[in-house]
Amino acid sequence: MKNFTCIIFSLWAIITCNYAQVNAPAYQNIIRSGARAELAPFFHGVASGDPLATQVILWTRITTDSSTAQVRWRIATDTAISQIIDSGAVQTDANRDFCVKVDVQNLQPNRYYYYEFEYLGQRSIRGRTRTLPVGDVDNIRLAAVSCANYEAGFFNVYNALSKRNDIDYLLHLGDYIYEYGNGVVSNVRPVEPANEIINLADYRLRYSYYKLDYDLILLHQQYPFICVWDDHETANDAWRGGAQNHSASTEGLWEDRKSYAAQAYYEWLPIRHQDMIDSQRIYRNFRMGDLFQLSMLDTRIQARDQQNGIDPNPNRTILGRPQFDWFCNNMDTSTALWQIVGQQVSMTKMYAPLSINPPVGILYRGDGWDGYGAERNRLFDTILQKNINNMVVLTGDLHSAWASNLPTDFYQPSTGAGSAGVEFITNSVSSPNHNPPAAIPGMLAVNPHIYFIQTSGHGYMLLDVNKQRSHCHFYTVSNTNTEIYTDNFTSSYYVNSGQQRLIVSNQEILADMRLYPSPAPLEVRNNPTNSVLYNNNRLETVLMGVYPNPFDTEITLQYSLAQVAKIQVQIYTLSGQLLQTESFGERATGWHTERFYPSNLAAGQYILKVQMGDKIQTRFIRKQ
Repeated sequence: MKNFTCIIFSLWAIITCNYAQVNAPAYQNIIRSGARAELAPFFHGVASGDPLATQVILWTRITTDSSTAQVRWRIATDTAISQIIDSGAVQTDANRDFCVKVDVQNLQPNRYYYYEFEYLGQRSIRGRTRTLPVGDVDNIRLAAVSCANYEAGFFNVYNALSKRNDIDYLLHLGDYIYEYGNGVVSNVRPVEPANEIINLADYRLRYSYYKLDYDLILLHQQYPFICVWDDHETANDAWRGGAQNHSASTEGLWEDRKSYAAQAYYEWLPIRHQDMIDSQRIYRNFRMGDLFQLSMLDTRIQARDQQNGIDPNPNRTILGRPQFDWFCNNMDTSTALWQIVGQQVSMTKMYAPLSINPPVGILYRGDGWDGYGAERNRLFDTILQKNINNMVVLTGDLHSAWASNLPTDFYQPSTGAGSAGVEFITNSVSSPNHNPPAAIPGMLAVNPHIYFIQTSGHGYMLLDVNKQRSHCHFYTVSNTNTEIYTDNFTSSYYVNSGQQRLIVSNQEILADMRLYPSPAPLEVRNNPTNSVLYNNNRLETVLMGVYPNPFDTEITLQYSLAQVAKIQVQIYTLSGQLLQTESFGERATGWHTERFYPSNLAAGQYILKVQMGDKIQTRFIRKQ
């Protein structure tokens, strides 16, 4: 989402992307910048996602010196992984960036399972997942997050969610990573690689660095994720033919960059391919028994026309015709009580104030559905004509929290009649807020369909759905500049079944904790004498990746150091002849990347030897 610097109207004119970013403390905590020794060789933890009634995706990533790795997996009904109901082995290699994904079949609906991976006798941490329910379902609780900028702050939101244990499924609504280089947004903690990510190696490196984060490991360990991308998984303000943060003259073809971004996304996240030919089709749905259908949309990179302000052109699209028809047909034919929608950009109308008294505003969110008003009108017309009830839209992107109705041309502010549904927008995990609180009164004055705006802080939403109502709770963490925080309930709003309009609640609906089984254990069975993930501050010296492989002119190394060490790289022939040596000097404890440019090498296979202090690791590499 781009900054709102183009807005010049009234109170909204004071929006600035620098708000709440200044004077951030320097990054200090080394444990978040390296590989945790007790997790070896599964340094990136485990994850599950895209659950169905009888299936779920399990994920991990292996760090190994071998050119290929066979990783075993097992899934059970107990935390000790003793009551195993299925197991198997998966082969992985550099073509998958050593990621492992298993689509486990023949599971039971509405069941919790625990799983783990094993490689050469070393076990991963154990994860917990859950299949979808079928038939009569009384209640489901979804958490929703978006916009996690690593360098802008600690992922305390993820940490808070990992400790709740009252969530059934977690929705990530986009901006799982950010493409920017260091210093573009903030300086709370630097990110790697330090440059803006453009090619496949860059995207893989960025995911690897994010998924070493302690809080993200814990969150993936506890809940199955249902994910969709926004723009920053590729580049800021992306559309199908380009992006605001992409220049073909210096960064190559957009289609190449988009392809690299999609490949890394599918490698590193527990998501099921929807189309083996079209890797950029991500829209899909999930059925939660008779309670609701969840539709995950792509409003960003597959079909969106370029942003052009508030353009009335009736042919402009944000979904594309195939997705639009798929979405409308799914809602029309669904027999579920609720239609829950996960998507990226604001769907409700948003007016910037020209005048407060009388209240007069102008649409301005060209990157949201306001910029594609004709298609939104067609969607809302379909909802009214087909008598599609109970649509609840969950949205990310704005780095602020909102609750609103979805007004049609027949909307009545006094009663809420003429609303096509409701929308809840979650605050960011850590990405900087855009909008100062002083702008809120003006926005509420000219947007009577909007009930709640919170433009400061960072947090998440929890949607509690039952047969009578869908109740959204907003939470914020007190701080993202340090690891010390509190998790605070902020506000809540609900919509009754059949009413299509919000009601103010401001009460927190607590879950029946008897319905939620034991979380995945934090113990790491590889290291029983120092086994608690929360308390281990010991890093590992390990070569985590060599990118790209095969290479052309440039090689990037990704490694973690347990202590200060001198780094040296050597390239040998397969027969052992030394061809080239490159020294990088002394490096600090933590996570690093190094780039070097092997010279005068013919196409073929070689041995790469990396010396990190007194530890040496090797890889087979191939010159194209």
